[in-house]
Amino acid sequence: MHSETRLILGGLTTLAVATSALVVLPYVTVRDTPPVEGLNPYTSTELRGRTQYIQHGCMYCHSQQPRARAFAPDAKRAWGRATVAGDYAYDDPPLLGTMRTGPDLMNIGVRQPSEQWHLGHLYQPRAYAPGSTMPAYPFLFEVRDQAEAGETVVTLPPDFAPAGKIVVARPEALDLVSYLKSLDRSYPVADTASVN
Repeated sequence: MHSETRLILGGLTTLAVATSALVVLPYVTVRDTPPVEGLNPYTSTELRGRTQYIQHGCMYCHSQQPRARAFAPDAKRAWGRATVAGDYAYDDPPLLGTMRTGPDLMNIGVRQPSEQWHLGHLYQPRAYAPGSTMPAYPFLFEVRDQAEAGETVVTLPPDFAPAGKIVVARPEALDLVSYLKSLDRSYPVADTASVN
């Protein structure tokens, strides 16, 4: 009886210590971190795009956390400075990602500011990155004979444009691109100077 009680108490103690170290302590440390200077809240369009990003599972293949030079070659890849807690002040939940099948997207808004590039890349990734494993998202677009006033027509490379048709971006595609373009953490942060 005594050994069973000790085993159960030992297991609960181990669980409590692990939960405190891995969940409670990090939460208490960063929960009130203010946004870094220059970071603005997402607009309603960007929030809708963030929802598209989540729904299409983009975070399964893309991270949003460039690492410090001491840990990874992210700076050499031009992915931007290492992120700090304040970079995620308006992200609930933060979309850090778990692996990098594709490039880190935290600063994609700086590296690729063109709306047309993003729209074309979503429609057919291999038109812009040969050999890309990213799936195409043609359901975010309509292929038509002509566009109506105010619609965004996607300019594609000649080999990837549908013959005799045009590609029109749906609102969901425009929202997603708006979110991607908002991913800009290029402003300097004093906290990262020691790790870069």
